[in-house]
Amino acid sequence: MFVPKSSTPAVRSCRPSFLLGFIAPIVTIAFAAALSPTLSAQSNEILPLSQVRPGMQGYAYTIFAGDQVEKFDLEVIGVMPNFLGPQQSIILVQLKGEKVEHTGVVAGMSGSPVYLDGKLAGALSLKLGVFTKEAIGGVTPIEDILHPAGSNNAQPVSASQQPQTQSTAPTYSSTQVQAQSQPQQVALPREAAARNGLPSGSSLEPIATPLVFSGFQTATLQQFAPEIASFGFAATQGGTAAPQADDKKLAAGDMAGMVLVSGDASINSACTVTAVQADRVYLCGHPFLSLGEVALPMARSRVVMTLSSSLASTKIVNVGGPIGTITGDHLTAVTGKLGAPPPMIPLDLSVATPTGNKKLHFDVVDNPKLTPLLVALTTFNGLTQNSVYGEGMTLHLSGEIRLKGHAPVQIENTYAPGDFLGGDGLPVALSVQAIFNRLFTNTYEVPNVEGVALKVESVPGRQSFTIDSAWLEKGEAAPGEDLRVRVLLHPYRGESHIEETTVHVPDQIARGTMLRVMVTDGDLLNRASRGFQFSGGGGPPGLDQLIALLNRERRNDRLYVGLFMPSPTILWDDKELPNAPLSQINVIDGRPAPGTVQVLRESLASESSVQLTGPVSGVVSLNLQIR
Repeated sequence: MFVPKSSTPAVRSCRPSFLLGFIAPIVTIAFAAALSPTLSAQSNEILPLSQVRPGMQGYAYTIFAGDQVEKFDLEVIGVMPNFLGPQQSIILVQLKGEKVEHTGVVAGMSGSPVYLDGKLAGALSLKLGVFTKEAIGGVTPIEDILHPAGSNNAQPVSASQQPQTQSTAPTYSSTQVQAQSQPQQVALPREAAARNGLPSGSSLEPIATPLVFSGFQTATLQQFAPEIASFGFAATQGGTAAPQADDKKLAAGDMAGMVLVSGDASINSACTVTAVQADRVYLCGHPFLSLGEVALPMARSRVVMTLSSSLASTKIVNVGGPIGTITGDHLTAVTGKLGAPPPMIPLDLSVATPTGNKKLHFDVVDNPKLTPLLVALTTFNGLTQNSVYGEGMTLHLSGEIRLKGHAPVQIENTYAPGDFLGGDGLPVALSVQAIFNRLFTNTYEVPNVEGVALKVESVPGRQSFTIDSAWLEKGEAAPGEDLRVRVLLHPYRGESHIEETTVHVPDQIARGTMLRVMVTDGDLLNRASRGFQFSGGGGPPGLDQLIALLNRERRNDRLYVGLFMPSPTILWDDKELPNAPLSQINVIDGRPAPGTVQVLRESLASESSVQLTGPVSGVVSLNLQIR
């Protein structure tokens, strides 16, 4: 069993009858030596689910404040077979004691080791209801934690399989436990259900995992609140503690979690350690995001205090130094390995304004499901939560995403402030998120991101333009001629003015052909010339092709003039085949699986652009006769 750092009170609570004759102001060394064999023997075994019975008394360990692992009592209400899934049962318990009755089941308590008859029975992982008057929780059986593939076929736990803890942690030595038979079908007793008030519509849900944001303002979290909530996180603000020499000396009841972002701001998860087996760590007792086999950094967490709330109590924590790698995220436990953490994606953000410059550095986890959101959240926070940033600024974004073995993805766009309260930096963050989503959702290759460099330059005021009208120098032109196009632009709260450019008429255009001149912004010209491939459908066949496509997309701070001819264009993966003959189109239409091939009714013959100081929107379509 666990021996707390202040061992005397814990021993008394476990063996009150044994200690009655030995209470004294000072505990002697001989007394401690006499007790140690009993404590050691009590901690050598785990308790199979088949031996759990309603009414059994037990206890668990967690941290309420500081580094002091504390003990609280509990009582088994019953076993709920197949609760988590087929052959995945849980143990329903009632927590007892002044602290847990005051706080209830606390976010961050998941993973707390639970002992019955002095044997490790599982990890606290579920809570019952909201605003409940009694602290009711669910326990994941220990066999399912040590053998997440399925406890029905669990083997005896040998010395190499049993969790071992360091220092004051409970240890599990070579004592063997009989293989678990089919879990006993113990129904929840009616009197227990009535006594503990299980109202209609109540449910057992995983204890929320605190997602600790350090260096993030509440306004930032509100912008991404729906996406954060969709992951099932309890967003809390915390701090970052300096790494300590004993960070890796984990014991059952301590706290650790995943590192999602580190650097000038950080995001980390935090839950309780159930057991440590050599360099293997078992924590949470439920999944983080059910990511399966992963390689994410693991860090120590240190509790500052436990915040009691009738709605959702939670632990306020500081995140310590890295201690290893989270290797698994499964239904019944999160598992990790002590040692060196895996590499992360470096993200450098530079913000330049008329009042000064700021450079920030972050490291973000490399995971297809998490990286796009984390990059967006970190970019938005780094951009808006610093002294040189201000609202009402036109923002120019530039940068690159460096990929191992591939050309970098070039990023460039301009964003003007809007009339909504979403924050001027939000479109910048969402744009970067969209690019990462397209990179990570390609179906041919996992991108190996070596680094991200972003630069945001800002100027005061809203620099944006709307296309009011456009006209040609003349209504007809000859093949090979350069045609002048004039465009009337209306700036935001400013006087309209004319921009002028020329577009080249191709030499091979047949006389008598009617062409279409499209005066527009970059987004609409992308869609007109790339069809559904621009909007994400179809996709190129490989990462190189996707990068080439991303780098060819037009920017939103340019005015474009496109000249379209009435002949089909074949878009095949990342290649454009204009003026396609009918024979080729018939061959493509006859393919059993067209894949990313599509046919557009027009071909972009030529284009030109004008650089502006802000984003432009609108479209005007003109006809041009070739004489």
